[in-house]
Amino acid sequence: MNRTSDYQFTIIVPFYNEADNVSAMERNLTAFLPQCAMSPACVLFVNDGSTDDGGELVKELCGRHKDFFYIGLERNTGLSGALKAGFENCFSPYLGYIDADFQTDAMDFNLLLQYAGEYEMVTGIRAKRNDGFVKRASSRFANSFRRAFTHDGVSDTGCPLKVIRTDIARKFPMFNGMHRFMPALTQMVGGRVKQVEVRHYPRMAGKSKYHLFNRLLGPLGDCFGYRWMAKRYIDYKIKEDSTHEQ
Repeated sequence: MNRTSDYQFTIIVPFYNEADNVSAMERNLTAFLPQCAMSPACVLFVNDGSTDDGGELVKELCGRHKDFFYIGLERNTGLSGALKAGFENCFSPYLGYIDADFQTDAMDFNLLLQYAGEYEMVTGIRAKRNDGFVKRASSRFANSFRRAFTHDGVSDTGCPLKVIRTDIARKFPMFNGMHRFMPALTQMVGGRVKQVEVRHYPRMAGKSKYHLFNRLLGPLGDCFGYRWMAKRYIDYKIKEDSTHEQ
């Protein structure tokens, strides 16, 4: 039995070559879990094929904390692949997502969790972003272009702080760039989305995995892929079922 089924809320932390941030992960998450508004809560780290010492350091971290768990992927799949692996290995009713660079604060999950009973997804909005000009400008352009394609009404889909009902997250179709469309995908499968302002901090350690190409040009191409997929997506609801024992 998957051990996350013993919890109400699982925080998924995908990471790739973030050895320099492991200490910050530990401080941030161990401080938050006792104060989590939805308890019991746990953490599931997803190692996306790291080539530095981050994987071993996180496994040691999980050995020190009973509510920390770990899965490691055979190879680097990108953020969307790591998130999908986390969704499929999470068995609590609700899950959260936070980036391993901790430019957002786990404490702000409580701002989102107060709406979890009303909305299938609650997503953060970085009201005051602590990033460079190029990063902010390219993000604003990509967000406006994505909204024109998806009509999801979300102003900051890239905010790495989200709370999602697990059964909804598991319905997301897998494709490269999925992480940029989670609010639109939530709406596509019949869910509602709430936006909440959260804090944002500069990256303190490690290196960003994003540059102008994969922050701007890549997402533009993904928008066309999303439109193609959305028009062909098939959802279903079971009316009758005799597969379970009486």
